[in-house]
Amino acid sequence: MRTALVIGTGLVGTSAALALAGRGIHVHLVDHDPESARTAAALGAGTEEPPAGPVDLAVVAVPPAHTAAVLATAMSDGVARGYLDVASVKGGPRRELEALGLDLTAYIGTHPMAGKERSGPLAATADLFEGRPWVLTPTRDTDTEVLNLALELVALCRAVPVVMDADAHDRAVALVSHTPQLISSMVAARLEEADETAVRLCGQGIRDVTRIAASDPRMWVEILSANPGPVADVLAGVAADLEETVTALRGLGSADAEKRSAGTHAIEDVLRRGNAGRVRVPGKHGAAPTAYETVAVLIGDKPGELAAIFADAGRAGVNIEDVRIEHATGQQAGLVQIMVEPSAAPVLGAALQERGWSIRG
Repeated sequence: MRTALVIGTGLVGTSAALALAGRGIHVHLVDHDPESARTAAALGAGTEEPPAGPVDLAVVAVPPAHTAAVLATAMSDGVARGYLDVASVKGGPRRELEALGLDLTAYIGTHPMAGKERSGPLAATADLFEGRPWVLTPTRDTDTEVLNLALELVALCRAVPVVMDADAHDRAVALVSHTPQLISSMVAARLEEADETAVRLCGQGIRDVTRIAASDPRMWVEILSANPGPVADVLAGVAADLEETVTALRGLGSADAEKRSAGTHAIEDVLRRGNAGRVRVPGKHGAAPTAYETVAVLIGDKPGELAAIFADAGRAGVNIEDVRIEHATGQQAGLVQIMVEPSAAPVLGAALQERGWSIRG
């Protein structure tokens, strides 16, 4: 691949363009909002100048509701040798293209499983896709050259290719992406009218659950409108669990010993099923999840503290697997939770204490 046309310069489109341009591909940018394309170009993602002829690959990065129409126009105009989209749903756009009677040998649907709570070109980064799954949904009609162009794009963005059926992909993202967004938003919505005293008690748990609730509502309405059936199916299962859990909690508060016992068993069951499901979430680098030990360190809220902890961990010969920071309410301090291999936890704890850090727990 030498040339590419990125149609749609939001977060995903601009991030892909930055990755391609950074690896020597001549990238052309176009967006229905000229200011967005101008911003992406200013960031180094490519040029606003139209290509002189067909490019090697056209990347359509527009909302799902517009994906098929934009693809159809681009294909009719013959702007590229190959075409792909990066929409978060795959079955719908392809069926729309088929209904238009287009030759789809030069097209492949794809979906990079990466994003942020913020949208737009200013949120884009060239490393957005590094190490992340990038789903490809070829069919028996997909030309081998187009599949290879898509694989080259994934490699240039340093993502990990995953081949799936389009409808299977849509059911999968309903479970692992679209439903979590709605549930996060519903939990966060409980905070809107909550008493200020209650909100001040927010800790890391509520921050973890509501992080993605900061996402753009308009963008998510478009995504969910393109995949409503599978998401509704998953939510129906969650709703059934919720109904059973509400009944169980009422039982826990009952004076009837039998109802309390039933409530206890039901709550324990849903928590255990949650444990079992959580274990299936891939761990570091997509490998099987690993149980890490946590070393909690109290730090002051001032420059250089995290860098100093990481440096001291390095001197102790300990690899940090993951890290979380919980800020103390009303204090200029925080608790850094450092996740390491279980055998390394005592070594790290002792080393940090020797260097004057306050270890908690």
